[in-house]
Amino acid sequence: MLGFLKKPLVVTAEINVNLVALTVMGLISRLWGLCYPRAVVFDEVYYGQFVSLYMKRIFFVDDSGPPFGHMLLALGGYLGGFDGNFLWNRIGAEYSMNVPVWSLRLLPALAGALCVPLAYQIVAELHFSHCAALGAALLILLENSLITQSRFMLLESILIFFILLAVLSYLKFYNLQKHSAFSGSWWFWLLLTGVACSCAVGVKYMGLFTYLLLLAIAGLHFWHMIGDQNLSNVSLLCHFVARGVALILIPVGLYLSFFYVHLALLYRSGPHDQIMTSAFQASLEGGLARITQGQPLEVAYGSQITLRNVLGKPMQCWLHSHTNTYPIRYENGRGSSHQQQVTCYPFKDVNNWWIVKDPGMQQLVVSNPPRPVRHGHIVQLVHGITTRYLNTHDVAAPLSPHSQEVSCYIDYNISMPAQNLWRVEIVNRESDSDVWKTILSEVRFVHVNTSAVLKASGLSGASLPEWGYRQLEVVGEKLSKGYHQSMVWNVEEHRYGKSQEQKEREVELHSPTQMDISKNLSFMAKFTELQWKILTLKNEDTEHKYSSSALDWVTMDTNIAYWLHPTSGAQIHLLGNVATWASANAAAVVYLCLSLWYLLRRRRKIYDIPEDAWQLWVSAGGVCGGGWAVNYLPFFLMEKTLFLYHYLPALTFQILLIPVVLQHLGDHLCRSVLLKSMFRALIVGWLSSVYFVYCTFSPLSYGQPALSLTQLKALRWKDTWNILIRKQ
Repeated sequence: MLGFLKKPLVVTAEINVNLVALTVMGLISRLWGLCYPRAVVFDEVYYGQFVSLYMKRIFFVDDSGPPFGHMLLALGGYLGGFDGNFLWNRIGAEYSMNVPVWSLRLLPALAGALCVPLAYQIVAELHFSHCAALGAALLILLENSLITQSRFMLLESILIFFILLAVLSYLKFYNLQKHSAFSGSWWFWLLLTGVACSCAVGVKYMGLFTYLLLLAIAGLHFWHMIGDQNLSNVSLLCHFVARGVALILIPVGLYLSFFYVHLALLYRSGPHDQIMTSAFQASLEGGLARITQGQPLEVAYGSQITLRNVLGKPMQCWLHSHTNTYPIRYENGRGSSHQQQVTCYPFKDVNNWWIVKDPGMQQLVVSNPPRPVRHGHIVQLVHGITTRYLNTHDVAAPLSPHSQEVSCYIDYNISMPAQNLWRVEIVNRESDSDVWKTILSEVRFVHVNTSAVLKASGLSGASLPEWGYRQLEVVGEKLSKGYHQSMVWNVEEHRYGKSQEQKEREVELHSPTQMDISKNLSFMAKFTELQWKILTLKNEDTEHKYSSSALDWVTMDTNIAYWLHPTSGAQIHLLGNVATWASANAAAVVYLCLSLWYLLRRRRKIYDIPEDAWQLWVSAGGVCGGGWAVNYLPFFLMEKTLFLYHYLPALTFQILLIPVVLQHLGDHLCRSVLLKSMFRALIVGWLSSVYFVYCTFSPLSYGQPALSLTQLKALRWKDTWNILIRKQ
């Protein structure tokens, strides 16, 4: 029974020495001197703010993309014991001792280092030689721009890592298809493909381009499987379901989990609250939650409410009135009603309070039991402090003459009767009998007499003049031919009115509420709102000194100065390896020309290369050339400020194409021994030039050693490069 103990337990393992050596070299190139400079480098000033907010559990919204990449950067801060206390206000600011610089930069550096062995394996899985795979890895290893980008608290190296991992996982899965379908390793690589795709999209939406490419390749491969008569219908269905689960359902679920963790971590109110709805704000600890906790849920006749405009940009504002009236005549000569002004005010104020009144009754308090207001009910809105009724009529608004003026009615005993009846329309109702709810309900107020809709027009235009205290205009929009958020309001603060006397009511308006009604949003409601904000919220694109166009990237006619030493000539630039970039462009042109030539010849039934070599050529082009195209061409359609680092994912795929083209040329075009020898010698010389350029520009990649004025001028190989030269 214990006979197996008579023999030694032997474990055998295959170790790819090339892979191990490349990994070690990648780690050395990315981790060496990682803490230098101990100062804020370029976009670290941007991402560092989010890391600090994670450390303090404060909610934020970043319109640049999903939260997974930010969470990975924050993980580095957490592992280093960062407390979040640092003022990220300028590039070049020295880090204080509480900032764990090495830890914050570690994960991007590790991701950049692992891209080297991933490149090796991708070319090998494409069935090219180990020499070609080694060449691809060395090109990634010696690419100055990838080194620079991966050594700081930035997201591009993490994005490229997950992109390459997704490609490698799919290739390994596909290569196991014929002989090991549904095996453990087959499932592992298929599931890892979906996970890596989701992570890539979760870091930056640029990852979506590679994800769609892999879905297209997987769809094409499955289409070929349908034509395989050796596969039964049941087997095809199993393959389809497996791919659907691994490449669609799991990535979607994982993507949702990023937001779930993000929202679970950031539970405190913060500076970005104001762009979210009142319901979202009320779900955060502190801020609005402190004000709204314990409010009644259902709005009733007699309720005292504040009305916040749902649009919330460029600033949040509340329906507001004050004792001042519109001027009898405006600057342009048009007349007004001289009624009490109604505006949208961007600050909390006692004059933001309104009372919901039943037109058929005089009381301004909530009855017992309360009578809730429902969708379609007619109400009057009474200003809490001045007790005047919200009114609109056929008088031109001060700034929007095609819309109606909104005012609080003053009876001047002239032929201008009050028109103060409003119909409540709940926009997000589930049924026509829905009750108007605090925070949750989004409502429109439709004027009964004129069908005009109450609108905060000032959110999209100029503010009122001095007579309106520069507050935002509110109008009755007569031509409401559609839904717009500036026409939608929600109750933010709410209490049940108890005082009929005005003086007592004014005191009541300043007092806290007592009732306890929970208004927690579900995760999906919060996710939907946050996702929509990320996709639609855009900061104003301003011209940046180092911004560039997509056309500048291919020839590297631009650079970015990341950091400059305050006293010496030491500096860090995002600059690529000129030899590699030129070679990548040449490889892309050669691949395109050869592919067109082969296609024309094959159309004439002339086959210059064997069929297996042709399939290899096409598949490599689909992955490498397709990866370059999908990660580069979409930028021509984007209206955003662009930088050179946006090109790095596309560049990575283009670099992988270089050894593919070189091996093809050596195997199929250099047919004599002499030509092959000359070709190998040229490759050695070319690789030497790549290494020479890497060494030449490494002081600008690592920031050390400091260069003299003459040396810096010598590195300006293009007139368009902005190498920083200090004036003597």
